[in-house]
Amino acid sequence: MDSDDDYFEAEDESSLVEDEGRVSDDEGFLGDTMIVPDDPLGSGSKEEDVYPFVCLSAEQIVELMLEILNEVNDIVNIPHTTLRILLAHFNWDKELLLEKYYEYDGNPEQIFKDAHVISPFKLKSTCKTKGQSSRTDAECEICCSSYSRSFMTGLNCGHIFCKGCWSQYLRTKIMDEGMSQTIPCPAYKCEIIVDDEIVMCLISEKKVRMKYQHLMSNSFVECNSLLKWCPAPDCHHVIKVEYRDRQPVKCQCGRVFCFECSESWHDPVLCLHLKKWLKKCDDDSETSNWISANTKECPKCQVTIEKDGGCNHVICRSQTCKHEFCWVCLGPWDPHGASWYNCNRYNADDAKKARDVQQRSREMLQRYLFYCNRYMNHLQSLKFESKLYALVKRKMEEMQQLNMSWIEVQFLKKAVDVLCECRQTLMYTYVFAFFLNRNNQLLIFEDNQADMEKATETLSEYLERDITTASIREIKQKVQDKYRYCDSRRNVLLNHVHEGYDKDWWDYLDL
Repeated sequence: MDSDDDYFEAEDESSLVEDEGRVSDDEGFLGDTMIVPDDPLGSGSKEEDVYPFVCLSAEQIVELMLEILNEVNDIVNIPHTTLRILLAHFNWDKELLLEKYYEYDGNPEQIFKDAHVISPFKLKSTCKTKGQSSRTDAECEICCSSYSRSFMTGLNCGHIFCKGCWSQYLRTKIMDEGMSQTIPCPAYKCEIIVDDEIVMCLISEKKVRMKYQHLMSNSFVECNSLLKWCPAPDCHHVIKVEYRDRQPVKCQCGRVFCFECSESWHDPVLCLHLKKWLKKCDDDSETSNWISANTKECPKCQVTIEKDGGCNHVICRSQTCKHEFCWVCLGPWDPHGASWYNCNRYNADDAKKARDVQQRSREMLQRYLFYCNRYMNHLQSLKFESKLYALVKRKMEEMQQLNMSWIEVQFLKKAVDVLCECRQTLMYTYVFAFFLNRNNQLLIFEDNQADMEKATETLSEYLERDITTASIREIKQKVQDKYRYCDSRRNVLLNHVHEGYDKDWWDYLDL
């Protein structure tokens, strides 16, 4: 190869239809700094608290990799091919690499051993044929065929194979197993990592070469805690931040998401609780109502049981339980004797304990359904707002034909923007409240939530029902007053929650 940087050669990807990873060579936003507006979702943040970030294209990801390589190479003077393996070993943390490199008092051989690479100070990495000046043939250890030395190659570990076997081995590792930075030597029990120079020398198929480059870049992004893929479908941009935090960032494609967890921006709920909530929704939402109406929990192991016969003598089918109990009172079956149909042991202590456990389980289910229904209601309403945007756009055009200026009709779009922000915030307030124990601060939060919800519904009604060209001048002031009030109440609610985070007001349930 002519240069260590040939790995980053630019190739046309237009013919690649299948998913080749998240990196694309599409032209687009080339590094202009994008700062989240003072209030990207109405969070009420001050200007000095704005979270800075940069939206990077595929080309800039490669440039960033090269920049790190060059910075470290200027210090340690190690070939790029070896240095890439070392950086990958330390998750592209150049400070950690340099710290470990100089930790061994000028004898960094251990760091190369740990990274499964041959030290360049012992042997120079090369892609040229090993021993090609020799006229004798050699046997490939994979296909057991003899070839001239010119057709054999390998790594500095000394294991050589025919180029055909090398090519097939690398293709399998890249295309089938999705490996890039950790492909080992094919020799038995050899852990030396194949460098990208060898890969690009031996792989001629364009599709495989592009896949390898994608995987290398993807691995670089995933290893770096300050980089994050945009979660929007078919978006190939990366967000780079100065420090990691639970803050909203906005991609060039328009997607606003939380940098910490990559979910849609979810203020006021924490990432940890949102993750638990989404998992619970995935597990429970479709079956919760049916479970509540048709099942009970085993009093011993709490596994959910459906009774499929008329007999009230129930035996838990769990292999580790086999508990026998009464379906009516949930007490142990043995004391019922021949009078089971009277359930004459209904008031026994064991039965009471079982009923208490059952009751707590049902209460938790009902509690989940309460918050889930309200969460889903706002989520559904938020999906309908796209239709409202279309309706408002038509109304704005009609108003302009009635001698109203473009500026005068912008209040409608602003009102819909605020409505969507309030819907999204309200949706996540129910997730936030689900995880809380009741205390005085929660009561204040629920009052703020109720006030905001009432104002949001009123604004929604104004926009969906009361906006007509005949009454526009009368309704304009009402809409403006209401969306300003909604935005104000939203900020009050969020500020109260954030203050609670700072002052440790919130008491979380152990769910």
